[in-house]
Amino acid sequence: MTDSLPIRARADIAALPPYRQGRQAGADAFKLSSNENPFEPLPSVVAALQGATGVNRYPDASAALLRARLAERFGVTAEEVHIAAGSVSILLQLVLATSGPGDEIIYAWRSFEAYPGHVKIAGATAVEVPLLADGRHDLDAMAAAVTDRTRLIIVCSPNNPTGPIVTQTEFEQFLARIPADVLVILDEAYAEFVTDPEAVDGLRELGVIRPNVVALRTFSKAYGLAGLRVGYAVGHRRVLDLARSTAIPLSVTAAAESAALVSLDAEAELLDRVRELTDRRAALVDGLRAQGWRVPETQGNFVWLDTRADSQRIAATFDEGGIIVRPYGDDGLRISIGEAETVEKVLQIAASVVDTLAKGHPALALA
Repeated sequence: MTDSLPIRARADIAALPPYRQGRQAGADAFKLSSNENPFEPLPSVVAALQGATGVNRYPDASAALLRARLAERFGVTAEEVHIAAGSVSILLQLVLATSGPGDEIIYAWRSFEAYPGHVKIAGATAVEVPLLADGRHDLDAMAAAVTDRTRLIIVCSPNNPTGPIVTQTEFEQFLARIPADVLVILDEAYAEFVTDPEAVDGLRELGVIRPNVVALRTFSKAYGLAGLRVGYAVGHRRVLDLARSTAIPLSVTAAAESAALVSLDAEAELLDRVRELTDRRAALVDGLRAQGWRVPETQGNFVWLDTRADSQRIAATFDEGGIIVRPYGDDGLRISIGEAETVEKVLQIAASVVDTLAKGHPALALA
């Protein structure tokens, strides 16, 4: 038995590594590697899941109840809302619908790890625009990268894994430089964690008002439904029809739709939890900066350390201390905001390694 591929396949896909999620944690460790919500599901959500017993029947393919609920919330029609198994699924649907060989897709880098793989699956060309030194999108460079071959631009705010937002003003100025027939996806998976009033909000003034903009949101993060896989998009009806045409049918389960509806009913309680997490985020950022770390202005449920070639070594140190973090090659480390007791544990481990970094290291604040 050999490891050679036993069938004919696209060479670029055969060479594409599968998506790798944050490593799981053992019973004696905390998993801060996947940006998950550390709170247990609400009792009302658990009850809804326990009541979802009709698994012998297919779910509603359009998730019509959830679409109607979200449409009412955002003042749009149901056709201007699309539901899928996570917002990342909608992203792939729109990539496949807009782009193929010879087409270009622009996104900032480093950003969400799924972006390059989606572009490769479509056979399109990735145009990766480096982030600014502070971990923010370089929107001027992204606009300048647009060519006649550009079909899609992805803007991630807050940016995963570095954390900074794009402001509303910056985004509107950026859109003014983008051709009206180029799709712009505003990936807002962490929108509920944003406390900066200047941040872009794709569901406040954009979406269907600008026909070439689609805003992506998810129930995985703030709502704590990561294990159920349900996300949504708001945008122009005809653009979302493209996503519906390329979607895998029946991918949103009835249980996921039910849990999302109940979560919307319990939103006030859930957002109290979000405020707890943003308070923990602030405490962690303040503590790390006090130790000498340079931490970007994060607005997600995570922090970024620009550890570069020391990333794997430092991740191993966290691992030994019972904290599983997410190293990104030789770029840096992302640490999710988790249980209350993890803040002090992360700070203790971070303090043990910060002095091991060479003077002038990019992860250190300037003296």
